[in-house]
Amino acid sequence: MKLGSLLGRKSVEVACTLEIENTFDALHAHVRLDGGVVVNPGDEVLVHGEPVQVPFGESRTLRRRATIRRAGPVERLWTRMTGDFEFMELCEFSFSGDQLR
Repeated sequence: MKLGSLLGRKSVEVACTLEIENTFDALHAHVRLDGGVVVNPGDEVLVHGEPVQVPFGESRTLRRRATIRRAGPVERLWTRMTGDFEFMELCEFSFSGDQLR
């Protein structure tokens, strides 16, 4: 038996749109899932297909398939409980001696 089935995970395959931009003003890649599919805490999304390379100054929009691996109840709860701590790792705090007086 697979670990995913023990954790209550299910997979769903959907079509999606990739929007990739590599310009002076923006560097981003967005995935838009078709059919109003919602990704919840703990879910994983795997976009299928060859890696995409967009040269500087260009943007591309591509159609692909994506597999969403749904988190089980325990994994979803764990993600909600620990998510704030992981977010804080992304924050950078700086204090200047002049402002503390």
